[in-house]
Parts: sequence; structure tokens; C-alpha cells
Amino acid sequence: MTSRLTARDLALRYGDRVVSTRLSVDVPDGALTAVVGPNACGKSTMLRALVRLLRPVEGTVTFDGTDIGTIAAKRFARSVAFLPQEPSAPDDIRVRQLVARGRFPHQSLFSGWSEADQEAVTGAMAAAGITDLAERLVQELSGGQRQRVWVAMALAQRTPYLLLDEPTSFLDITHQYQLLALLSRLRDEGRTVIAVLHDVNQACRFADHVIAMRNGAVVAEGAPADIVDAALIKEVFDLPCLVVPDPVTGTPMVVPTVDRGSIA
Repeated sequence: MTSRLTARDLALRYGDRVVSTRLSVDVPDGALTAVVGPNACGKSTMLRALVRLLRPVEGTVTFDGTDIGTIAAKRFARSVAFLPQEPSAPDDIRVRQLVARGRFPHQSLFSGWSEADQEAVTGAMAAAGITDLAERLVQELSGGQRQRVWVAMALAQRTPYLLLDEPTSFLDITHQYQLLALLSRLRDEGRTVIAVLHDVNQACRFADHVIAMRNGAVVAEGAPADIVDAALIKEVFDLPCLVVPDPVTGTPMVVPTVDRGSIA
């Protein structure tokens, strides 16, 4: 496994609240990586550190061997795109305008809007299934529609690395699977994708590599078939379960063994 984006011995915190200590991770090149774990275990914090939105108290994050804190912002944004968990947009912005903001890292004082920019925006909207929403105000859209608009903006950035924090939030089940299939296609085209997912079964079905976290630490990482078993799910989520082959893909599938009466 090779990795251009790596973290070593990170100490991460918000004010006095410590999230992680000595956190290390390698993002496999050309793979779709899913980060899973219970709420507030540090998944989003790790992604924020990987994209320079949170400066580590200790340790380093490097891209191509260079500390990302020393890389110019636009240069880094031409390589790594990030979709945060709760993005926000101006009230009066239209869908096409918001998606076009993904092209900002490719703009300069001496270059105007190009055919390549237009192609990237049009292609990203088509990939996210929002072409028909192009002239709608973002504030008028449903949560699921807005989420797909944000995904399109990240796609329009056309970076080799794409990091997404809970990209399936607000999406109905059909659009969840369509988005995960899209991320798989991007991986097949050579991009490196890392996404925080809540659904372990979706992570096992679509990801090449899974990072399981709890209490700010990586508990296990590797191919789903190699690491996902009942013991790991119990350790990470405190959930009794069986892990059986998915009847469609053969990948690990988590089946909880608790009954309805035992769920608080």
C-alpha cells in the first residue's frame, strides 16, 4: 500500500477537550476508504486535520512528504477536496453558482472562466444528478437535494483526493447507494476517496479499506473482509451481532442480535 496523505502521532483537541492522542493513519492511494465508528469518536476531527482545518497540537500531516501546513492553500486545494459535515451557503445563491465555487482553486487574477471550468461544473452536476436544479436557489431545496449540490461542488474541484464527512446524510436510500456507486466509479478512475460513513454494511460493500475508530483512536484498519467481524463490532459499537456474507456481494454484513425489547 502506498499513501501520499499520511498522519503521524497526532494530538487533536478543541480548546481543553482532547479528542485524540498519538493518532496515525495512512490514506491508501487509489482506494475508497470508509471511516466508521460511534458518534463523537473522532472521525470528523481526523478528517479536519487531514485537510488543514484543524491544526494538530502535536504530530504532522503530510502530503507527498511535505507538511500540509507549509503548502499554499490554493495548491493544496487543487489536490485535495473536502466536503464538511454541515456546509453552509449564502441565502441568495443558485445551484450552478455554488457548484462553480468548486473551481476557485483553479482560478487566478489572469485567467477567466474557461471551457474546462464549464465542463467541470456541467459534469459534476450531471454526476450528482442535479442538472435540473441548476437555476434553483439552494435555500429552496430539500436537505437531500442540498447535499447532492455540495457533493457536486466537491466533484467540480476535480482533485485526485476527495474527502467527505458523512456524504450520505439527508439522502434517501436510493440516493445513498447512487452516491456510493459514484464514489466507487471515481475510485475506478484513479481518484483516492475517503468518506465518513455511519452504515457499516455500506462501508463493507463499497470500500476497499475501512478505518474503525473509537475514543479518538484507530481500533482496526484494513480490507473489510480482513477486519470486520462480530468482535470488532462489539468493541467499536458495543453492539452484539452476527457477521455473515452479504447475499449480493459476499462482503461482511452486520446483523444485530439484539431484539426490539432490549433496545433502550
